[in-house]
This record gives sequence, C-alpha cells and structure tokens, in this order.
Amino acid sequence: MHPQVAVETGTRDRAERREARRQRLTAAAVKLFAKKGFNETSVDDIVAAARTSKSAFYEFWGSKEDCVRALLDEMGGVVVNAVFEASAAGSDHRDRLRRGIAEFVHRCYQYSDLARVLLIQSIGVSPAVEEARHRFQARFAHLIEAEVRHNASEDPYYENVDPEVFGRAVVGAVHEATVHFLTDTDSDPEKVIRGLSAIFAP
Repeated sequence: MHPQVAVETGTRDRAERREARRQRLTAAAVKLFAKKGFNETSVDDIVAAARTSKSAFYEFWGSKEDCVRALLDEMGGVVVNAVFEASAAGSDHRDRLRRGIAEFVHRCYQYSDLARVLLIQSIGVSPAVEEARHRFQARFAHLIEAEVRHNASEDPYYENVDPEVFGRAVVGAVHEATVHFLTDTDSDPEKVIRGLSAIFAP
C-alpha cells in the first residue's frame, strides 16, 4: 500500500472509531438521563453503559452539563429540521402548521427517551443548558410566528392575534401536551395531534 494511502486510511479509521465512541456515549446519556434524571446520572454511569472510559467522555464534553447542552443543540436540531421539512410540504399555512405539529409529536413518541431529555430533564440544569433549551424552542416559535405574520391578513382566524405571542403559545402548548401524554403508555399520538391542530390550525 502506498504510504500516503495508508496514512489516509489510518486517519479515516481513527475518525470512524472516534465517532462510534461518541454515538455510544450519546445513546447511553440519553437513555440514562431519561430514565434516572440528570442529577441521579453520573459520568461513571454513562461510560459504564457505553462500555468506554471516562477519558472518552471528556474527549467530547467537559461535564454532564456540556453533554446535555450538546444533546439539545445536536439532537434538538435534528427534530427542528424534521419539523421544518414536514411543514414545508403543506398546501397552505394551516396545513403547514398541522404538519409541523404532527411531525413534532410523532418524533417525541418515536424517540421518547430523547423527548424526555429535551422537554423535561434539561430544565434548570444550568444557565448554558437553559439557553440551549430556549434556542430549541425559539426555532419552532419563529417558524409559527412567520406563518401567522405572513398569512394573517388573508385568514380571519389569525388576523387579530399577535404573531409572536401565538408562536410562543403554540410551542408551549405542544410541549406541555406532549410531555403530559408521553407519561401515559396507552396514549394515542393521533389524539394529541388532532386536539392541538383543532386549537391552533382548525
């Protein structure tokens, strides 16, 4: 093998192993934070569940707080992007809002451990985590605000509402309803979606 090829292959292999460690640690952190809560989960718990070392954890994060903040930014971003994509397929502003609500609720039910971390266990961890949580919420609120602001003049349902207040109200209600019904293993996500859509995008 050519020396340059060998170096590139070795570099790629190391990068893949590093990413595999990060993914194992991330999955373990999500599961443990969701099940035990932030305060009751230690770095030792996370590395044991991921079958790796403390040094591997600190290769990626400086603390548990950093880990949660990264989860909010990275995985929360994945959820936000999925909601944006689903919403964009709507035929009009009401349909876009309904599709966005549906995608968010479905994601939370499908990835319930992640939803518990994003919506429950991250609350009050630290100022930096709170800032990340607020960024996560704000991206949804701004999407809704833009829809209302752009379409209010043509839709009597929205013409007298404040777009910013409405955006925050939708986000708060969707989060609260999702958290409430996630605790009930027999709850139906379609019922949650229908109820929220009837209120905010009838």
